[in-house]
Amino acid sequence: MTVIRWGMIGCGNVTERKSAPAYQQVDGFALHGIFNRTRAKAEGYAARHGVPRIFDSAADLIHAPDIDAVYIATPPDSHEAYAIEVARADKPCCIEKPIAPDHAACVRIRDAFAERGVPLFVAYYRRSLPRFRQVQSWIDEGAIGTVRHIHWTLTKPAGPADLSQDNWRVDANIAPGGYFDDLASHGLDLFCWLFGEVEEVAGFAVNQQGRYGAADAVTGCWLHKGGVTGSGSWNFGAAERRDRVEITGSAGRIVFSIFDEAPFRLTRGDESLESVIANPQAIQLFHVEAMRDHLAGRLIHPSTGDSGAHTAWVMDRILSRR
Repeated sequence: MTVIRWGMIGCGNVTERKSAPAYQQVDGFALHGIFNRTRAKAEGYAARHGVPRIFDSAADLIHAPDIDAVYIATPPDSHEAYAIEVARADKPCCIEKPIAPDHAACVRIRDAFAERGVPLFVAYYRRSLPRFRQVQSWIDEGAIGTVRHIHWTLTKPAGPADLSQDNWRVDANIAPGGYFDDLASHGLDLFCWLFGEVEEVAGFAVNQQGRYGAADAVTGCWLHKGGVTGSGSWNFGAAERRDRVEITGSAGRIVFSIFDEAPFRLTRGDESLESVIANPQAIQLFHVEAMRDHLAGRLIHPSTGDSGAHTAWVMDRILSRR
């Protein structure tokens, strides 16, 4: 089997357990090189994870002959410049979510790869996780009848990390929606996968606490092209953490969490079914496997530049950005 050698730009927390180990575990992939703006950080990361090459610049990594594909794992405001360079190098790319701080930048990235016929993947890995594939199966089987509505409530208390200088999630220049940009994007993308693209959407975002520049309270509603309605409320200054999705159907409902590994519950009349499906230790494992199979021509990956850009459009509309 030909091994695809990946280069990784950035080595933040998401890469420690969630993503980078998957590139090392999947047959046919190897994490071959890394670049980080702080070289000492890259050296420590490479030593911990057994990455053989450290690059002095992102450009060196992108254009290196022994790097076949690139994973961009930096904050969203740097994605576009790196991604355009990867597209010009004609190398497959996976970008952490959200693709960029706004829909327009996402479109420019998507189009750069499309024009050159180079695969672009987005790390919305929940589309590939077995626990959410179970929800898809219940829906497809008609277990709750015809789906009518989906609602998601996500709250968390304020904390010390909100005021960290290194927390891009509260910097309005990078994440205008605050934690919404980082967290809500996962669920909204999943809903588009389950019920199809959104055709109408509205919402608003405010800063209730005044602790940082980005929004900390967001509400939205939307309509999927198939007729399913949706609504959501995301608040990052609440008294407690809550993560609850409820899908309402004509004959029952499904309740689950986006982030918590809580049981999935299907209720239909007097009957109730509970499903417990654990995530892999490297939560992006199935997403990375699907990239390998896509590149081998065995399937179409569920999370691409097209789907990621559509999710960005939904987020822009909820934040009242046109």
